[in-house]
Amino acid sequence: MAKKVLRGVGPAYPQIVVLFGATGDLARRKLLPGLFHLASAGFIPGCRVIGVSLDDLDADGFRALARAALEQFSTRKIDEAQWSMFAEALDYVSLSAGPGALRATVKHAEESFVGETRLVHYLSVPPEAALPAVRMLADADLVGRSRIIMEKPFGTDLESAVALNEALHAIFAEDRIFRIDHFLGKEPAQNILAFRFANGLFEPIWNRNFIDHVQIDVPETLGLNQRARFYEQTGAYRDMVVTHLFQILGFMAMEPPTSLEPVPISEEKNKVFRSMLPIDPHDVVRGQYVGYRTEAGVDPESETETFIALKCWIDNWRWAGVPFFLRTGKRMAEGSRIISIAFREPPKSMFPANSGVGAQGPDHLTFDLADASKVSLSFYGKRPGPGMRLDKLSLQFSMNDTGLQGEVLEAYERLILDAMRGDHTLFTTAEGIERLWEISEPLLENPPPVRLYQPGSWGPKSIHQLVAPHAWRLPFERAWRSTTPPA
Repeated sequence: MAKKVLRGVGPAYPQIVVLFGATGDLARRKLLPGLFHLASAGFIPGCRVIGVSLDDLDADGFRALARAALEQFSTRKIDEAQWSMFAEALDYVSLSAGPGALRATVKHAEESFVGETRLVHYLSVPPEAALPAVRMLADADLVGRSRIIMEKPFGTDLESAVALNEALHAIFAEDRIFRIDHFLGKEPAQNILAFRFANGLFEPIWNRNFIDHVQIDVPETLGLNQRARFYEQTGAYRDMVVTHLFQILGFMAMEPPTSLEPVPISEEKNKVFRSMLPIDPHDVVRGQYVGYRTEAGVDPESETETFIALKCWIDNWRWAGVPFFLRTGKRMAEGSRIISIAFREPPKSMFPANSGVGAQGPDHLTFDLADASKVSLSFYGKRPGPGMRLDKLSLQFSMNDTGLQGEVLEAYERLILDAMRGDHTLFTTAEGIERLWEISEPLLENPPPVRLYQPGSWGPKSIHQLVAPHAWRLPFERAWRSTTPPA
């Protein structure tokens, strides 16, 4: 069957994807379903996927694994004709077969297309396996005409990040390296750029004169999910803050770029990171949920944090004096991903003391970064009836209101497509990641002790002293209004 190709939204050339870690959890949950959708929906003019891992499989075994992954994790219905085409495009090489076998398999994939092709290497592997995979690509002579997508973490401190970048740059040029952060691939994260720079209502007040403080809050209800070995080496700060929350902060706080192109956007994000003050350990609360030390693979005396909250500062003209509060943790009361911007309250109130003004805090603009994108603007308004009583009201928008929710690409799909196109807008640069590790050094060298918190709570009680005199936005004082998608 002929396959339609969506012109102008995907890469110009057929793509050969070499997927390291092809039998792992991320590949099964996100990458294989995502590649199937991109190929079958016509975003790519042609695609072949070569799985690489330690498992002793052949091509048919990899196809069976991919089909099982789609049936278990795909959010879209599987069209059998499209699956047959995708299955024919799958191949597999065991790591034990060596670089020669990988090169031969890639050459065979290239010969299946007429004309030029491009290579994308996706390293869905643990940090210690990244450089051996890169060296295998070099030994197989698969660096030319190729791009490489790197999974987090990008080092564990400044020294390791610099060493990793130097080793990568010895083989791949910086413009060929795509350090992935799936948070930035989400539609709501990109909507921040549209919200700020397309609307004259908000950009003039996006500064220290009108904004009191900002919260980026990403609590999780999940535990380790059999990632104890990885988590013991990283903890919440390395796993979530450097690679996710700081990147969201960069989008939210950056100056207007000269254009919405990758290089100007990356430069403005890096300016934010250069302006950030080093993280003061006194402005950090580290926590560990009760029961963490008894989990399989965890040191019984572990000091690894499963929760972190911190206050940081951007020392530039726009944000001087505005605190940014970041919080994330495992086994918390609810799972959420929000940016909440608290506006300064009026300098003087003309309303009587019992009117309700100020009783529910400042006005907030809140972005929900979950897949079902939402935005809320809260404000005080008069309660109907006699007298002057005010209540906190809100304007809310949901992506479901547009009827376009079905057109949203999942985060990994969007980022893989961008990497194929060579678009660095949503990826992290070497300079940016090294600067974030640099400002992290005071905390990593002198971390405060971990404080215990109960699973299902909002973290250690000392987080309230950290944010005082403000209050944490989560839990919300009111729930998001439910929306029903249009028929």
